[in-house]
Amino acid sequence: MLILAFDTATEVATSALVLDGEVLGERVSAPRTLLEDVDALLRQASSSVRELDALAVGTGPGSFTGTRIGLAVARGLALALGLQAAGVSTLDALAAGAPGAVPVVDAKRGEVFVPGPRATRPERLELEPGSLCVGDGARRYRGVLEQAGYAVPPDDDERHLPRARFHARLARQLGPADEIQPVYVRAPDADRVLG
Repeated sequence: MLILAFDTATEVATSALVLDGEVLGERVSAPRTLLEDVDALLRQASSSVRELDALAVGTGPGSFTGTRIGLAVARGLALALGLQAAGVSTLDALAAGAPGAVPVVDAKRGEVFVPGPRATRPERLELEPGSLCVGDGARRYRGVLEQAGYAVPPDDDERHLPRARFHARLARQLGPADEIQPVYVRAPDADRVLG
């Protein structure tokens, strides 16, 4: 099965083309270049969109706008190509790339998203001493986390990325892309400001 997977919930977009578990290509960029990345992956693998069997898309939690970008692209591609898709938690993809680690996604507003999923202030995390924390939230709040006795890999460590290859691996329930729901955890900033 040829799966195109991508996640745009964090400040870095990841995408991958995976055939029966084998990664044919992978890219890391900005969410705004997702379609360019998809095109490059297909060209690199000498494939076309017509050869795709399914999609796997990150559902967050993370950036409201970033998550929406990924879901919109998945829905558009699925509709245009007649594909089914699976939604995969960004936290689950991070955890798959760093077994035993705690995924920590930057939630802005001085908070992080962690498994639950839930939003919390990084200084309120209660983890086992020495726990390994990965993700853009772990990088951003490195000082707070390390002071609390947790470990954070170097900033350039790939375990901080929700690699799309793990989305493809975790894609279990294929179905209509328009039924995939984002995981926001809390209301968007616009609702908070306008509400």
